[in-house]
Amino acid sequence: MTDRAALLRQADIFYDIPAEYLERVAGLCQEHNYQAGETIFPEGAESDELYIIVQGAVDILVTASLVSRQAEKQEAPGKIATLRRGQSFGEVALVDQGVRSATTCAVEDDTRLLAIPRQGLMALCDAHPELGFRLMRNLAIDLAMKLRNTDLLIRQEYLGI
Repeated sequence: MTDRAALLRQADIFYDIPAEYLERVAGLCQEHNYQAGETIFPEGAESDELYIIVQGAVDILVTASLVSRQAEKQEAPGKIATLRRGQSFGEVALVDQGVRSATTCAVEDDTRLLAIPRQGLMALCDAHPELGFRLMRNLAIDLAMKLRNTDLLIRQEYLGI
């Protein structure tokens, strides 16, 4: 198994994906490195890649005015999550091809990411339905967990529940 395929195997969204498919996905990946505080992409940017965290951590930040009427006082985006090794982000781009719903920034120096382009990944999923099914199932599970965590955060921070 190649190094990139081995890294993908550690990612939550590639759970239960056969090695032959991981190798094909690994062939699509590009590696990116970031230093602490560096923006990976801003909220509202065009989106066409999914990212896997290989090393380091990434903060997910949203514009506070989207969730609070009191946000005029808050100039900086609010952190809703910190993701670490093996986690993914940018997956909404795979589903709707819309703009980025949050800003992402590296938390640690030498944060390493694997970027997987939407077009190539969707072509693989079309050509290999078993891969497509398993990947979309895993993405749905991952997105559901992230939505539940974000909902809980909003209830605690902004609604006082």
